[in-house]
Amino acid sequence: ILNNQVTILCGETGSGKTTQLPKICLDAGLGIRGKIGHTQPRRIAARAVSQRISEELNVQPGNEVGYKVRFSDHSNNDSYIKLMTDGILLAECNHDPFLNQYDTIIIDEAHERSLNIDFLMGYLKRIIQKRKDLKLIITSATIDPDRFSKHFNDAPVINVSGRTYPVEVRYRPYQTADSENDHTLQDGIIDAVIELSRLSRGDILVFLSGERDIRETTEALNKEIQRSGDAHVWGNTEVLPLLARLSNAEQNRIFHPSAKRRIVLATNVAETSLTVPGIKYVIDSGIARISRYSWRSKIQRLPIEKVSQASANQRKGRCGRVSDGIC
Repeated sequence: ILNNQVTILCGETGSGKTTQLPKICLDAGLGIRGKIGHTQPRRIAARAVSQRISEELNVQPGNEVGYKVRFSDHSNNDSYIKLMTDGILLAECNHDPFLNQYDTIIIDEAHERSLNIDFLMGYLKRIIQKRKDLKLIITSATIDPDRFSKHFNDAPVINVSGRTYPVEVRYRPYQTADSENDHTLQDGIIDAVIELSRLSRGDILVFLSGERDIRETTEALNKEIQRSGDAHVWGNTEVLPLLARLSNAEQNRIFHPSAKRRIVLATNVAETSLTVPGIKYVIDSGIARISRYSWRSKIQRLPIEKVSQASANQRKGRCGRVSDGIC
């Protein structure tokens, strides 16, 4: 980082790139003349990462490590590290065209390639020619780092391996041979939870496409918990939805371990930018709402699509963090 103006960091899930990079930059003496700006693709990730780094540095969140997302700014002039969404950094280019308040910028999860990230890539390429003192670090999962390198005049690419445990993948149709035709996604998830509970009880992360699916599945699971007499499967279990629309306190519940077995229902927000602690099993519906720009109608759409293999591998890797897992 000290020898190059632009560094591309290609890290697998679980390598700790999101939390350790800003601390590495601080150790290297950056963050003194200006802040270390660190962008995340999602608001909940920006908040969670700033809390995590604050804990690791033993400081109060909002002071040395701040975060800024839409409608809430918990950073100040004394912050060394500032977490934010990529949209916030793009908006700051308006009134601070050379981004003078920063001496290092980390663009995290750049492989998500939203419009915001693409605009930032083009804008930062212009700025670094005028600001030779600005350090730029781009991190990406193992998808296509060479294109980022080429864009920034053949910047060096560093590969970091992740620490993950092996994950066994099982494929399970929604419907089994003896099920009727009205077998829904929710029934399939309940069957999968029962199958996993017979192996051993561990926290489960369920990937769904959107808010409606999450609410319907939460209701279905809670009904099953109340209705079922099988204490081995459903006893001492809590269902935690993870949505952007929930309050901060409700979202933070998933980061605090509890005595109960947890079933966390999330969209693809939990796929890359955010690690839910203690997950032993993953149930993946295989679909997601993916942001697409339609050049014909000139609008951003959110169709439900099957996820790519890269996304499926990311989801699978979520349960290989603490022990061997099953997806």
